[in-house]
Parts: sequence; C-alpha cells; structure tokens
Amino acid sequence: MTDDELKDLVASLAVAQKETSEQMRKTDAKLESIGIQLGNMSKNQGDVAEEFFYNSLVADAHLGAIHFDEVLSNMKKHSVNLQEEYDIVLTNGESVGIVEVKYKAHQKDIDKLERKMSHFKELFPWFKSYKLYGALASFHVNEVAKKEALDRGFFVLQRKGDVLHTESGENLLIM
Repeated sequence: MTDDELKDLVASLAVAQKETSEQMRKTDAKLESIGIQLGNMSKNQGDVAEEFFYNSLVADAHLGAIHFDEVLSNMKKHSVNLQEEYDIVLTNGESVGIVEVKYKAHQKDIDKLERKMSHFKELFPWFKSYKLYGALASFHVNEVAKKEALDRGFFVLQRKGDVLHTESGENLLIM
C-alpha cells in the first residue's frame, strides 16, 4: 500500500467514525425519548389507578367491615431517618387504613406496603394507639400476589361491578 493510499484510508476511516458517532448520538437521543415516554406511561397508569381507588373510597370509605371517616391521598412525610409516601390513608377515631395503590400489583408491592406500615406510627406518632390495617389496591393482582397479601393479613381491593359515574353541565346538549 502506498503512502497516498494509506492517507486516503485513514481519512475515510475518520469520516466514517464521525458519521457513526453522529448516528449513535441520534440513536441515544431516540432511546432516551422512548424511555421517558414509557416512564410517563407507567406514571400515568399509576395516577389513573390512584384516582380510581381514591374516588371509590371517598364514595364508600371502608375496608371490609371497618368504616372510616376521612380519606386522604398522597401523604408524604420525612423525618430524620425515615421518608415515606402513602397513596391513600383512611382514618376514624380508632383505626388507620393504609392503601398501597398499583396499576398492576406484584409480590414486591406487598413488601413495600409492609415496610410503609412499619414506619407509619413512627412518622405519625399521634396515631400510636390506633389499630393499623393495610390494603393493596390494584386494577390487576395475579393470584400468587393476592394470596400472599391475604395470607399476610392485608385487604385486597380490585375493580368490580358498576363503576361508571356520570356528570353533566347546565348546558346539556339535546338533539
């Protein structure tokens, strides 16, 4: 190979490397965009599930035979060593219900609920004398996770039956 041929080869390799690097940058940007979109889709599904179960519990605030007077959503608490976020918290004069909401529940979500319950009275000491109940609420719970939640003594909340709520404004369109 002559010196000129070697110079041409090195130059063509440099151009190809630049083109490859530019294409990789574009691919990385597309992958990041797809990751953000998928992450947002997951968050949106979780928001839908939380809204559904919150509205359902506001309409009928009970876990099994235990009735509650208040329904709170998205309670966050940070203390020196602990930080937790509670999707839905139900209270009455003697009991607290902690509801962990998932669009699709898995066994690891039961561990998360148990951890949150173990921290609740430390984060909210004014509830120390209250009975504490846990519930896993989800649009879909596989049978293994459902059995595990029930075996650990948790309530399981799922969609069922007539869930349609209709509202209309004053200017109802009639044709």
